[in-house]
Amino acid sequence: MVISANTRVESLAKSGINQIPKEYIRTQDELTTITDIFQEENNQQCPQVPTIDLNDINSDNPKAREKCRHEIVKAATEWGVMHLVNHGISGDLINRVKAAGESFFDQPVEEKEKYSNDIALGKIQGYGSKLANNACGQLEWEDYFFHLVFPEEKRDLTIWPSTPKDYIPATTEYARKLRALATKIFVVLSLGLGLEEGRLEKEVGGMEELLLQLKINYYPKCPQPELALGVEAHTDVSALTFILHNMVPGLQLFYDGQWVTAKCVPDSIIMHIGDTIEILSNGKYKSILHRGLVNKEKVRISWAVFCEPPKEKIILKPLPETVSEEEPPLFPPRTFHQHMEHKLFRKNNETLNQK
Repeated sequence: MVISANTRVESLAKSGINQIPKEYIRTQDELTTITDIFQEENNQQCPQVPTIDLNDINSDNPKAREKCRHEIVKAATEWGVMHLVNHGISGDLINRVKAAGESFFDQPVEEKEKYSNDIALGKIQGYGSKLANNACGQLEWEDYFFHLVFPEEKRDLTIWPSTPKDYIPATTEYARKLRALATKIFVVLSLGLGLEEGRLEKEVGGMEELLLQLKINYYPKCPQPELALGVEAHTDVSALTFILHNMVPGLQLFYDGQWVTAKCVPDSIIMHIGDTIEILSNGKYKSILHRGLVNKEKVRISWAVFCEPPKEKIILKPLPETVSEEEPPLFPPRTFHQHMEHKLFRKNNETLNQK
């Protein structure tokens, strides 16, 4: 079977194949670590991703507020990922966002192709599948839909799905609520570094420049899940990433030298610290390595919103307050765009060196 740039994983999955094409088979090193995601989810012996209750994040009770903020800072320092509950975004709105995304992906592939992106032409927003951007040409078992959702004046609504009708209203409202939640988190993380509460948000672009990009990841059933990955191991380049999912497990974090499976916590939003905050904090807050496993029984869908600084306007480097003689800067100054290019260059070099 020839895998071309416009091959959709969903089409492969529905074609009745029993073996996945070689382009989707992972390296030997990875294969030894890929396990059954449903068994892993029930494993009570491994470390658990922390669950943080945000109910008291702005409480009038100083003790309750400090306890909540301490837990966020601790999870950001030790893990770099957490389940947020009582986050202030209604279950009704979240269900609408999920229903809209599921309805879009429920359409025939030909219908979705009307929204297809074209990476080669620089058209990154829209419907797509992972192109081989590493030196060994490996592919991931996922299709996706990607577009900017905030600030609203920077959106291109022409590429937003017109079906279902609630896609634009639900996603717009969710983006507004997430943007407000991001501000609350930035305040806590700033205070955790001994900074003024508005500092980190200002450093990543503020209300005008911080971009929220939504990527709906669609992981079809896979006939050989032990050979594939939905998304390969990576850290997020963002400042923060907020993730919803359809309660099918798949997310794994590399913690304390082992792959740990995130449990499905009802009514939660998963939050990752991204590279941008790791750099600004000089490594105090962690951007954790993570990946997505697939399975042969259930389709998995996740909604990831990446909060990203502008590509060229801001130089990312450890803030002066995080640097001392004992703790020199761990990261060189780079723009956000240069950081992304550096990661891709380093990854390609590592792949070539393995050959």
